[in-house]
Amino acid sequence: MTQRLSTNSDLDRMPTEEDLGRLQFTTILYYLQCTNPDNGLVRDKTQIDAPASIAAIGMALATLPVVVERGIIIRPFAAKIARRRLAFLLSCPQGPEPDASGYKGFFYHFLDIETGRRVWQCELSTIDSAILFAGALTVAAYFDGDTPDEIEIRRIANELYERVDWNWACDNGLTLTHGWRPENGFIPYRWRGYDEGLLLYFLGLGSPTHPLPPEAYAAYTESYDWRNIYGRELLYSGPLFTHQLSHMWIDFRGIRDEFMRDHDSDYFQNSRHATYVHQEYAIRNPKKFVGYGKHCWGFTASDGPGWIKKTIDSVEREFFDYVARGAPFGPDDGTVSPWVAVASLPFAPEIVIPTIRSFSKMRLGMARLYGFKPSFNQTYPLESSETGWWVSPYHFGIDQGPVVLMIENYRTGLLWNIMRHCKPVVVGLRRAGFTGGWLGD
Repeated sequence: MTQRLSTNSDLDRMPTEEDLGRLQFTTILYYLQCTNPDNGLVRDKTQIDAPASIAAIGMALATLPVVVERGIIIRPFAAKIARRRLAFLLSCPQGPEPDASGYKGFFYHFLDIETGRRVWQCELSTIDSAILFAGALTVAAYFDGDTPDEIEIRRIANELYERVDWNWACDNGLTLTHGWRPENGFIPYRWRGYDEGLLLYFLGLGSPTHPLPPEAYAAYTESYDWRNIYGRELLYSGPLFTHQLSHMWIDFRGIRDEFMRDHDSDYFQNSRHATYVHQEYAIRNPKKFVGYGKHCWGFTASDGPGWIKKTIDSVEREFFDYVARGAPFGPDDGTVSPWVAVASLPFAPEIVIPTIRSFSKMRLGMARLYGFKPSFNQTYPLESSETGWWVSPYHFGIDQGPVVLMIENYRTGLLWNIMRHCKPVVVGLRRAGFTGGWLGD
């Protein structure tokens, strides 16, 4: 596989439909190979002894329809994978104890990959739990057959979702908090203003047991920041993944809430503008980082060279570790994430495909196991790297899903079509005030 992609003729023509399929396949292998076969928990990253990530588990669930439709695993076996994974999560202890797996239906961010219990005194994460529930609802909607496994998938997925107390997570306010710790209570940050938290509100509003009030969504959108950037009018959020996460499941083309109706736009068009903003920022390259340009862009939450200051070519540079990078207002340290460019494929294929082609010519592992390395920094020299500059040594479970799912949505719209039949998502969108398009009036 690697040899086939290494010739000049292949590199010049990439990526074709076949190449996108190959990238999707190599990327999806993460969820097949980095999963504990005893319980279905998925490693956060490829680092040895990494714990399980709740968000990675949710994305692994969401990719199961892809592995079936692409002929990677037959449907009955994929159903067994989903059933086992969901059943283990349902059996994990919930309660206020500091070593439980979750509380009030939510889960801790990181779990021991063997026992499923909390590690590192990490937070009970509302957003990572939401990604898990989105994955659970995906398999519940997709596996709609009458076999014992598929019936059980729907039962367990719905039970996991319906036991979540969304109002508790608001901590007596209108908006959802970022999370909670048994040691000191709720995290003093809330999901307000446009970001990846959009998904949280649809799931919370759609709950048949503990639904958020519509006022919660109004409070979330109240601090939206509409801007003109590089001549483009858009709802601003710096990291590119915030413009993608909800779109992995929801087709926003033509459906609008009150805010988007007032601005004669929709969230799909907004993400298209954001994708172009990232490219334009790289073209302008105000901080003169190495490599930035028309076909080298994509700034998001990612791994980085480390918290260090370094003088390079007489310029003192400050570099970061894992942080939410953004454009055009930063933070920015020269780190680019190929996966987040790929995940914008449905929004702007005319600029994403040439960018994938450019990344494929770099030694970033496109044709290797798990696909593109998640981030790199050409400004940061590193002699031990085969490229001569820093490349992330790990793959992350939460970076694989957007590549797999957004390539599939671009190719077939599979996840979008599945979730149109997911009642909680449809109810959540309607309660948030969305109308038009496939939702109707």
